[in-house]
Amino acid sequence: MKHFVLPPHRGPLARGLAVLMMGLLLATPYAYAQQRNPLQKIGHTVLDEPAASYRFEHFVIDSADTQRRWRVNLAIPVRASSAPSPALYALDGNAVAMVLDQPLLAELAALKAPPVLVLIGYDNDLRIDSKARTRDYTAWIDRADDESGATQAVGGGAAAFLDVIERRIKPEVERRARVDTGQQALWGHSLGGLFVLNALYTRPAAFQAYLAARPSLWWAQGAALGDPEQQFVQNVHGQPARVWLMLGGAERVGDRGKRDLNNPRVVAHLRRIGGATPDAAMQLSERLRRVPGLSVQYREFPGLGHGPMLPASFHAALHELYGVTDRSAGDGASATDGPSSE
Repeated sequence: MKHFVLPPHRGPLARGLAVLMMGLLLATPYAYAQQRNPLQKIGHTVLDEPAASYRFEHFVIDSADTQRRWRVNLAIPVRASSAPSPALYALDGNAVAMVLDQPLLAELAALKAPPVLVLIGYDNDLRIDSKARTRDYTAWIDRADDESGATQAVGGGAAAFLDVIERRIKPEVERRARVDTGQQALWGHSLGGLFVLNALYTRPAAFQAYLAARPSLWWAQGAALGDPEQQFVQNVHGQPARVWLMLGGAERVGDRGKRDLNNPRVVAHLRRIGGATPDAAMQLSERLRRVPGLSVQYREFPGLGHGPMLPASFHAALHELYGVTDRSAGDGASATDGPSSE
């Protein structure tokens, strides 16, 4: 797997301090979007296997303040195509790498125009980096009480992160792969789904397809359901885009799975997510359907809770965008909600 870091190394002292700060943050309780297993590792994935239908490269980008390092894993079809490839940009790229397998990649590679997959994650071995994604994926500051009753303000970095995608990640992807810039899609789950909606609202021409899986519309007391939505509706002026909103059936009826209500962290989190009704995504899809230029689809996954919605929605996205077999039904086989991050 080929890789390099953008920009060049800032020096051993700066890098050492950044690593130390990350370690301290991971070891400290915080009132970010809750994840049931915040230290779950990626483990072995197709990224570690010999190239077959797809080859993998990765590059790393530092944030200006050195507080975050984004690792972008790029899946490029081995077979050269006569035409540029569509591209799917996926947030929580480390977790998405765990969803891919060789049969799925082979089916994608067999398409007339196999897509380039751009998995945007963080440069560590965590499946989900809760602290980093909470900052990057949210456009609004969320002020809420943590499990100790102390008010914390977190989030608000989505505009800066979208700049990183547009100005740094996309150009590097287009340098490495022949991409059709008229067929670009953005997928995200949970806070990532919220980021997808904010990208649609603020830069509707950045992508042609927006796939928001179980977007965390409760964030900042439902801020996305207020002025941001209204400003978009009133000012989009027919900019065309395809939009998918996806939601687990269990979530739509308010089933949060088995939660330890004796755990103050769980109770604080459940209080925070009361900022939007469980069916807010379904209702939002109905409103967006009335916006000129948008083609909006709402899809519900019967019985699925938050955790299984990540793989199910990503598999569904590949099916909807490229027509491969829909593998999402198999992602609900387990009766448990599994690891999740709101």
